[in-house]
Amino acid sequence: MSENPEVPFDVNSSTICSNCHSTMPSELRFCRNCGFRLGHGGSDTETVRFGSPSGAVSAPVPAKKRRKMSGMAWVFVALLVFFVGAAAFTALISPMTRHRSSVNETPANRSYAGVKDWETTEGKDGATFTAVYPPEGPADKAGLVGGDVIVKFDGQRITTEDEIARALIRTPVGKTVDIEYLRDGETHITKLITASEQEIKRLTRTFEDRPREQRARFGYEDGDSEQVPIPGTKMTGVRLDAIFGSMPADIAGVKEGDVVIEFDGIPIRTPGEMYMRVARAVPYSTVKLIVMRGEEKIEIPVKMGRQ
Repeated sequence: MSENPEVPFDVNSSTICSNCHSTMPSELRFCRNCGFRLGHGGSDTETVRFGSPSGAVSAPVPAKKRRKMSGMAWVFVALLVFFVGAAAFTALISPMTRHRSSVNETPANRSYAGVKDWETTEGKDGATFTAVYPPEGPADKAGLVGGDVIVKFDGQRITTEDEIARALIRTPVGKTVDIEYLRDGETHITKLITASEQEIKRLTRTFEDRPREQRARFGYEDGDSEQVPIPGTKMTGVRLDAIFGSMPADIAGVKEGDVVIEFDGIPIRTPGEMYMRVARAVPYSTVKLIVMRGEEKIEIPVKMGRQ
């Protein structure tokens, strides 16, 4: 039995595809041959074709439109990402910086006192330091020595090392300030003229760059010296635990274990001040050393050597 032949459509009710020029029934919206929209030009649809034995094609599927972001939209997105990142970064570092003292805010014109290693005094209010440095600096000219405890600076009460540092930051360079300090439990007052960073650096270079023949030698091991209290007093001194043989101190009669309390008229209360006074001594000069040997106070003249 044969198949019925395809019934032809009425040519009077047909239309011509403007794309492939095939004749199609007028009731069709899309060309069966190429998928072109009949009578309406280009289409916003795509024709999906499925293979079949008869070669028939399928219905069109709407095409997906891709909306592109404008340049201003991209700028907005970039700004949004930047501000979100900045906020996150601030939130991360703020706990680390909140506790920092304003001591770290050091303007270029801040003042300096000319000392080494500010530190908070243990057990009582005040700020102390290990040594006067450099020579001829503000603290040196004011008569301060390592171990002095600053309790008042320019009328401001000082209880910690941060407070003395902040006070120096606020003080104009070259200002004369009143210093109240403790030494051996007694209160003293002196005047100090603050210096600039440039002046401190200049004095430091002058001292450190001096010729070798201007450097004295005493004959002890700085690393084997220790600050110790003097029994029965509020005083401390520096115990010398290593004396080099055949050196000026040994030749003069200084013994290991002697506690130095004075070097050429300068009170010695810290190992740092002892080291600095030896470094500042003039070669071949004779210095008066006062030591405690047990309970005995001994004066020893020491003729300094040269490096």
